[in-house]
Order: sequence, then structure tokens, then C-alpha cells
Amino acid sequence: MIVGTAGHIDHGKTALVGALTGVDTDRLAEEKRRGISIELGYAYQPLADGRVLGFVDVPGHERFIHTMLAGAAGIDFALLVVAADDGVMPQTREHLHILALLGIAQGAVALTKIDRVEPARVAEVARELEALLAPTTLAGAPVFPVSAVTGQGIEALRAYLHAAAQALPPRRDDGGFRLAVDRSFTLKGTGTVVTGTVFSGRVELGDALVVAPSGIAVRLRGLHAMNQPAHQGRVGQRCALNLGGIGKEAIARGDWIVSPVLHASTARFDVRLTLSPQAPAALAHWAPVHLHLGAAHAMARVALLEGERLMPGASMLAQFVLDQPIGAWHGDRFIVRDADARTTLGGGIVLDPAAPPRKRKTPARLAELAALETSDVKTRLARVLALRGVELHRLAQQWNCPGLPEYLPPDSAQARTGAEIWAFSAPHWQSLQEKLRTDLADFHVRFPDELGPDAARARRMFLPGLPAAAFAALVESLLEAGDIRRSGPWLHLDAHSVALTGEETALFERIRPWLNESPFDPPWVRELAKRSGRGEADIRRLLQKLARQGTLYQVVRDLFYLPDNVVRLAAFVRELERDGGETGAAAFRDRSGLGRKRAIQILEFFDRVGYTRRVRDVHRLRNADMFVHTGASHE
Repeated sequence: MIVGTAGHIDHGKTALVGALTGVDTDRLAEEKRRGISIELGYAYQPLADGRVLGFVDVPGHERFIHTMLAGAAGIDFALLVVAADDGVMPQTREHLHILALLGIAQGAVALTKIDRVEPARVAEVARELEALLAPTTLAGAPVFPVSAVTGQGIEALRAYLHAAAQALPPRRDDGGFRLAVDRSFTLKGTGTVVTGTVFSGRVELGDALVVAPSGIAVRLRGLHAMNQPAHQGRVGQRCALNLGGIGKEAIARGDWIVSPVLHASTARFDVRLTLSPQAPAALAHWAPVHLHLGAAHAMARVALLEGERLMPGASMLAQFVLDQPIGAWHGDRFIVRDADARTTLGGGIVLDPAAPPRKRKTPARLAELAALETSDVKTRLARVLALRGVELHRLAQQWNCPGLPEYLPPDSAQARTGAEIWAFSAPHWQSLQEKLRTDLADFHVRFPDELGPDAARARRMFLPGLPAAAFAALVESLLEAGDIRRSGPWLHLDAHSVALTGEETALFERIRPWLNESPFDPPWVRELAKRSGRGEADIRRLLQKLARQGTLYQVVRDLFYLPDNVVRLAAFVRELERDGGETGAAAFRDRSGLGRKRAIQILEFFDRVGYTRRVRDVHRLRNADMFVHTGASHE
């Protein structure tokens, strides 16, 4: 169990931890000189059952609230410290408010410095504390009058903390590993070391890890768990990690050390935000705030999603737009303070760490956020699936739930496209299939001379809100069922075809050999018109009709290729991807023997029809099976 102190400056938090553990947590020279805590302090004590009790001692000065918040993140038990001579003070109230916003419901109160006051004063402050705690998450917490100087009450408090630690049920560690970094330093002969609280999962020596949000890959070379050498660290422990592959300057307080599958960064996420009843004023839409999440501290703007003002004591769905990316996952708690960092305004819980920048206030989006507020994973997933499809790997990452597929409803539909696995509720999937079939039928009525739209155009026309990968999975399901057909890049119903007139058929039979004379560099429309003695408009109209029919491919406006030759060019892309993981214009030019301009035109055509996708200056395969067949498939 990890105990976090809380309370006003000079109320004896550090002295109390010293009396309980024998450890002076003020390690800095400036802390010794000034007699106050500036940084987080740590102490540990063995328990009778072999486990270890950890203490995080936080500064009490109002200027160091950001440090207190970094220490309070991830604690199990709050030890509120109040001096008997001073009684309840401003940081007593603010620290207590922060503990409540973080959802910390286990704790005790140490009423310190009782050696300085009369028993009547101790009783008076105890009554004041009982009233203060009554409306909070720590209502009913026991109060222990103590003196770090005389030792009075220390043993009773220590015994209570030990009993609470031993009664704490083990926390599940089936999520991915996450440690919130609150300190980083270099040890001579060891290298870079970070310390922090493990929020989830477990880690073992030798594991590959990632620093979030930077994405730097590291390896775990050494480990201390609860101040003891260990081979494994797990959720609920404080750990020190010796990391290989990174320098101290590349890691800072607020970063996360996570399993590779969990790595993500976000500068925009949706939340349930609650404004404190003690907030000095309503919070306006787009107000600037200080955001504290885990050990991270960042500036953010608050976009309110259900109104223009959030009143004290009320809650609302909201979106944070940050000045810099941080790590955040569904269910993480956070604190917000005002723009001057003087007042704690409120806090809440992360719902969607990958929030959309647009349409964030629509009824559909608000319904989805309402579903995300469900605490039970199985019910939450079912509610989300009733609204939209989900990509299981991405959602498992956002929810830190590696076993997410196990929670799928038994009648849900799944579709794989590349590395992605999409899941839909059965009614939603069936409605999407029916819509695509109906929209294709309508397309054939409106455009009888076209064989059908390509996949990218079909998604834009029929289901623009469906992610491209999910649409690809939808198409594949209908192709496998035989409900639709694909001719080259075009999608169409089986009964639909585009017929040529007898005159058009004869003209094409005359032109076709010319298109194959130079397979990768066929003649332009004007050349075909000149050789055939026909007008350019007639030739262009015929070739466009053949392209809509799937018999030809139109690469640019007046340049048409036979399917077999496009298949051969597409094979070059697959070869380059196999050899180097991508296709650049120069490499494709060299492989095909074409000029640079023509090579770029063909690669842009492949991007347009969805065979490849452009990533900066290169192209990568998106649908490797699109051009594996010859022209025989375009009959």
C-alpha cells in the first residue's frame, strides 16, 4: 500500500513520516536550510506479511501544489496531517479537496503537535476535523492525536496503517504496464533511473518499454520495487526503473513508462469534468487551465460540450485541448486549476483519450461519451457497439484492456482488414451492409453508363462517417457473400454491366492493339484519334466508357491503360514494398523504366484508387490484393 501525506505547510508531515519509519524524506540541502519540503519524499517500512508499506511525503506550501499533485497520483491511502495548534488551514482544505477529486476514499487523520497544546484544544480541532471530513470521500476517517517529538500516539497510528495495508485486497494486474514518472536521475555506473507509481500491469527485467508521449523505446535493465531489488514490479507499487537506451535529459516528471502496445500520446481528449462547489466562479467555454494528470502538468483550454458555462458544483462533458501532448488513458483521473495556478477548480475522469476535433457536440457524439461513462467493461463495450463500430486493438489500447475481445457480445460481427480488427453489433453491421447494397443500386440507376464507383468514392458518397479501414472490411464481407462484385477498383452489383454498341465494340477492337504496343507508355487520346481518323471527343468518350466498365484504367485525363499492364505495374510496387517497405518515385521509375513524370502519375493513380496510400514522399500498400488478377477479371 502507498500512503500519501497531505496538509498545510509546517504541520509536521515530514516529521511524522520520520517518526513512523525512521526515514527523513527531506533529502535536498535547500529543504534542510529552509525547514520545508520542496520536493517529493519517499520512505518504506516492512509489514508482518512480507509486503512493504510505502510513504510519499508531499510539500504543503501553496506554491508547490503541482508537486503535491504529482505525488498524490496513484496513492492508495491518504494521511491528512493537521497541526493541533493551527487547526484547519487553507492547504488543509485544498489538499483534502484534491484527494476527493482523485477518488481516494481510504485514509486517516494525524492530529500533530499535541505536545504544544492543552487537551481541550486537541478535542476542539478533532471536532472541527470531523465536520470538515463529513461531506468528503474521507468521511468517518479515524483521527489520531500524535506527537513526533514525544512519540505519543505514533505506535497506534503505525498499527492502524499496517492493518489497513494488510487488509488491502490485491489489485488486478491484467492491464498493460504503466508507471507515472515523478523523478529521473543518473546514477554513476548504473545510468538513467526513473521512479514513480505503477498505475497498472506488471513489468519484468529485460522487458521492452516505451516512454510516452515521446515514443522513445527503452529496455528495463534493473528494478527496485518498494525500495527492494526485484525481478518484477506490479500495479500499486512504487518502483525505480534502470532504463537502457535513453539519457536522463530525455525523460521528465509527467512522462509515462508503458508497455509498447499502450504507447500513445494525445493533445485532445474528452472528459467528465466536475467543478468544485468552492470554485470562485463559473468556468467559461475555452477557458485556460492548468491540467494535472498522473504526474504530468500541462496548460489546456476547456471546450465545454453541453453549454457555454459550467457552474460551481455542477458537472459537464468537456474536451481538453492541450498545448503539448501527454499520455492519457480511459479512466484516468485529473485535476484542473485556474490559469494563475492559485485555485483548484475541479477535476474528473478521462473518457476518450483520442477525441475528435470536429463534431464534438453532436447528439451522436454526446451519446457515445455517455456510453463511455459506463464503469463495467462488458456493458460499456456493448453500449459503444450499439452506436458505432470499433477497432479492437485501438480501443484495447485506449482502455488498457488487452482482453477486450473477450467482452464482445456473442452475436457481434468482426471483420479484419490488414492488422486491424473491426467489431460491430450485429444490427449495426447488417444495417451498414444493407445501406451499401441499396446505395449501389441507386448509383446504377443514376449513372447507367458507369460500372460503379471505386471504393474511395463509394465511401465518400455512401458512408463518409465510416473509417476507411472499417469500410474496407464492410466491402470485403459483401464480396465474400457474393452480394457485390469488384471489377478492378470498381464496386457494383452482380446484375449491373455497361454494354458497348456494335460501332463502339468495333472501334475498340481497332484501338486495343495500339494500347499494348508500349504497355507501360500507351498513346494519349490525341494520338489514338489521329491514327484512327476519329475525333478526339469520340475516342475520349469511348475510352471513358470502357474505364467505367472496368475494361480500361484511366490514369490521368487522356491516358488509359489495359488491365494486364496495370497489374504488371502494380507488381513492381509489391516488389519494392517487399524489398524496402515502401515505394518511392525514383525506385518505381527505375523498376518500370518509365520517366519520372509518368511514374509519379501512376503512383498517384494507385493512391487514388486505394491500392496504395501516400505517406510523406513515399507510397505504401493499402490493398495488396486489388491488382493481382489479369484483365480476364474485367470481362
